[in-house]
Amino acid sequence: MSIKESFTNWIHKAQDRICAELESVDGEGAFREDKWTRKGGGGGRSRVMEKGAVFEKGGVNISSVYGELPELIRKRFGVDEGWFYACGLSLVMHPVSPMVPAVHANFRYFELYEEEDGETVDAWFGGGADLTPHYLFEEDAHHFHNIYKAACDLFHPELYPRFKKACDQYFFNEHREEARGIGGIFFDYLRSEKEQNLSFWHDFTTACGDAFLSSYMPLVERRKDESWGDKERYFQELQRGRYAEFNLIHDRGTLFGLKTGGRTESILMSLPPRVRWDYNVQPEAGSREEELVEVLKHPRDWV
Repeated sequence: MSIKESFTNWIHKAQDRICAELESVDGEGAFREDKWTRKGGGGGRSRVMEKGAVFEKGGVNISSVYGELPELIRKRFGVDEGWFYACGLSLVMHPVSPMVPAVHANFRYFELYEEEDGETVDAWFGGGADLTPHYLFEEDAHHFHNIYKAACDLFHPELYPRFKKACDQYFFNEHREEARGIGGIFFDYLRSEKEQNLSFWHDFTTACGDAFLSSYMPLVERRKDESWGDKERYFQELQRGRYAEFNLIHDRGTLFGLKTGGRTESILMSLPPRVRWDYNVQPEAGSREEELVEVLKHPRDWV
């Protein structure tokens, strides 16, 4: 079985497994499935949950798309022409409770060809997972990061610090001078090089994907019954605004999906359901809200 076939099979199984666990912890919400096709080649299977008991909105999407590279992507890769195959799993969950962190994860594979139906001239893996709390619980941050450190350490001890740093740098709202959340891991363009071939990165990427449930579900179970009120909800919606800003201004995946003819509803599924942009709101000194903002402005090491 080729790497492309193996990874495509993995995203289908991972979607099923993750959706089942999220529905179980929610208790009321259910994913509705939406299959779609892409003009130009391929398609996907979106699963979205709304108005659940634990999750206000979220989605676990997979896609396998192919075809001729759009002009914008050709310019990025520095080629005059080309064809591609891209497949991946992408998820975002926005909980009802401000005490339960939002989460994002994405695991993807890309092949590039000089001509249609030609030989592969380049291929790489990318992905990662990151946590966006609205209220900081340090033990939750330690747990999330330690799970991914353990997954990375199975392959090489230098991978977690490398990809943790990349996550802090990537998920950063430069116009706000603050991180989107408390990070995790982020990696891209993992190609065959030296002793680490493409099969190595296939196994690494799927191992990180398989770590998602153990990284996140304990946090949901731990926080879903925490008390909260209007004050906490208000701050959650302000922070969700920052989340939306990043996805619409900085996120490369959003741009790639929209520019390659991806399904807009599936791509923008990542946006939170209720947000606010009240003018120049500043957290009260010494408050839990200020505690979070300080961490976002000064990313920390959690391991």
